Amino acid sequence: MSIVALSDDTSQSHIEIEDLHRLAASLNFKITSDKDADVYLLMLRSFESDVLGGQPREYHKPEPNDNPMNVWSYCCNLAAARPISDVLKGRSVMIKDSISVGGLPTTLGTHPEILSKDEKLPLSPIDVTVVSRLLTAGAVIKSTSTCENFCASPLLWTSASGPVYHPLLHGHTAGGSSSGSCALVAANALVVAGRDSNDSYTSFGPTAGSVRNPACYTGLYGLKPTFGLVPYTGAASMSPMIDHIGPIASSLEDVAVLLKVMAGWDGLDPRMTPESPTEEHVPDYPTLLASYRASLSKRSNNTQGTEPVLKVGLLTEAFSVSGLSPDVAKLIKQTTYEAFTAAGASVTTTSVPMHAEAPVIWTPATRPSISQWLSQGRPSGYLSYLAPHIAPQWPPDQQMYELLNVSNPALAKAHRKVFELRAAYDRALDEVDVLVLPCTPTVSMPHPDLRENGTGILEKLAPAVGLTSNTCPFNITEHPAMSVPCGTLPVVVEADGERKEVQMPIVGRRWDDVRVLKATALFETGRRTKA
Repeated sequence: MSIVALSDDTSQSHIEIEDLHRLAASLNFKITSDKDADVYLLMLRSFESDVLGGQPREYHKPEPNDNPMNVWSYCCNLAAARPISDVLKGRSVMIKDSISVGGLPTTLGTHPEILSKDEKLPLSPIDVTVVSRLLTAGAVIKSTSTCENFCASPLLWTSASGPVYHPLLHGHTAGGSSSGSCALVAANALVVAGRDSNDSYTSFGPTAGSVRNPACYTGLYGLKPTFGLVPYTGAASMSPMIDHIGPIASSLEDVAVLLKVMAGWDGLDPRMTPESPTEEHVPDYPTLLASYRASLSKRSNNTQGTEPVLKVGLLTEAFSVSGLSPDVAKLIKQTTYEAFTAAGASVTTTSVPMHAEAPVIWTPATRPSISQWLSQGRPSGYLSYLAPHIAPQWPPDQQMYELLNVSNPALAKAHRKVFELRAAYDRALDEVDVLVLPCTPTVSMPHPDLRENGTGILEKLAPAVGLTSNTCPFNITEHPAMSVPCGTLPVVVEADGERKEVQMPIVGRRWDDVRVLKATALFETGRRTKA
C-alpha cells in the first residue's frame, strides 16, 4: 500500500483500532504488538485522508433555479488532502452519476424507488479507481452530473430528474447518456472562452456511445479509449463488453492529460488484459501530443519534421447508414479532405462491408447482458467488483413499469461475429492509420413533448433509432475512437438561425490511442491552415 504522507490530523477518520483488528481477523491473522497496531492504524487513517479528504463528504441537491439546464445531479467540492501530484491542480471535474463517488448517492439517472425499497438512495462507500486517481492528481470534483435513465439513451430526455438542455438552444438535445457532463463542459467552455483561466470544467463518462454522442452535439472532444486501457472498477456496469470510461473536454490537451491520469491497470478490473499498461507504463499522452504539435510546426515552417505523414481512410459504408443527413455527410467528407491534405496527410476511401451489419451484431451481442448487469444488478461468474450500494430492485413491478414507461420505454453467435467485425476493422487499419466517419446522423434535434399526455412511446423512441449506427460498432470491437469537432450546420428553429455542431469520430488501431490524438492534432492544424 502506498501512502503519500502520514497525516498530522486524523481526527475526522472513522477508522478505529477495533476496525483494524477486525480487518486482520478477516484475513486470518492477529496483530499482537500494540505498537505495530498503532502504526498500522495511523497508516490506514492517513490513506483515508489522502484519498478521500476525510469522511463524511458534504454535498447538496441544487435548487431548480440554480440548475437551469438540469446538468447537476449533486453538487460538492471534493479534493484530496494531500494529492500525489499537481497535474490537475485546481481543475474542476464533474463525474457522471453512474460512477461511484465516496460519500455521495449514485442515481443512475433513474428513480429512487427502483434502486431502493425505502426510496432512499444509499451513499457510495467507495471512490471508483478513476475518481481516486483524479483526486490524487489534484483535481477538484465539483459535482455528479445528470445522466440518462439507466444510461440507456443516446439522447437526453429520459432522466428521472427531467430533460437536460443544450447550452446554446434550450429545448434541443445535447446527447446522452453523459448528457449533464457534456452540457456543462460546453457551457463552461463558452463562459471562459478568451480568458486565461485554469478553472475550466472537464468530465468523463462511461459506456457505449455515451462519450462521443453528447460530445458531438455540444462541440467537445470525447474519447472512447481502447477497451481495457482505463479501469472501470466500481462504475455501474451496463455490460462488460462495452464498459468504457473516457474523458470529455473542450480541448485536445485536456483529453490527453485526463487520459494519462485515468489510464493503467488497477489490479481489480477483469476487463483489463495483459495488454493493459501498469500505471508507471502508461504513455505520457500530454508530452507525446506536445511533441507531435512541435513537429507539425516545424513542417509548416519548412524545416525538417520528425513525424511521418498519416494516411487517413474515409469509411465508405459509414456514409450510407440510415438517416444520415446529406448535409452532414457532405460537410464531413469535404472537411476531412481539405483539412488533412492541407496538413500533409493523404486521404483515401476505405471499405469495410461488415460495418453495415455492425448494429445488427451489436444488438444481440450486448442486450441480454445489459438486462442482467445493469437492470438486475447481477454480474456473471467472472471476478469483478460491483459497487456495493447499487442494487436495483428486481424483479420489476407495476410501479417500476409506470415510472420507466413515462420517459424511458426502451429497455454465441453474435459474439463470434464481434470477433469477425473486429478483424475486418483491423485489416482496414493495416492499410490506413485512422478511419474517419460521421458520428451522429444529424445535428441537435428538439426534445419530444414530455408532458403526461404529450408524445407517445414510439415518438419518444423514434429520434434514437439508428443514432448510434456509427458509434456502437467500436464499442464492441474495442478500437479507440475520438469525437472531433469539424464544423457546424444550421438547425431549423422558428426563433432564430442557430447553427449546431457536426463531428466525426477518428478511429484508430487498438492500443494506439496516441495515434488518434496525433490524427486529431493534425486535423486541427489543417483546419487552421485552410482558415
